[in-house]
Amino acid sequence: MDNQIRDLDLKARGQEILMELVIHVNSTICGFIHLIKGKLDGKNVIIDIQTPCSKINEMSHMEVPIMQTLDIKDNYVMDMAQKAHCCPGCIVPVGILHICKLESGMLSKSLAKQVEVMTIEFRES
Repeated sequence: MDNQIRDLDLKARGQEILMELVIHVNSTICGFIHLIKGKLDGKNVIIDIQTPCSKINEMSHMEVPIMQTLDIKDNYVMDMAQKAHCCPGCIVPVGILHICKLESGMLSKSLAKQVEVMTIEFRES
């Protein structure tokens, strides 16, 4: 109950309450489910990942500079994925980039909640 009172007090004073954003990445090809948490901290997004994957575990805590996520080639997250030897089809780095976009305001949180699921489907034509 004390947290609710504190949150109401902060709202009344016009201060933003920083809440951690959480997404689930279901890597069905490799059989892993990853829980990615992110929170804006100045010009960085703090990323923490709970994962059973040893490669993703190597990048399970990062302070991602927002300005280094704007390009696909010169990209902090992709560089970390490469250093961790992630496979080229790994979708976790994309999940991390989505959290960075959501936390920085470059992608609408309400739109993401409305859409809820993002998929890659393998179908025969």
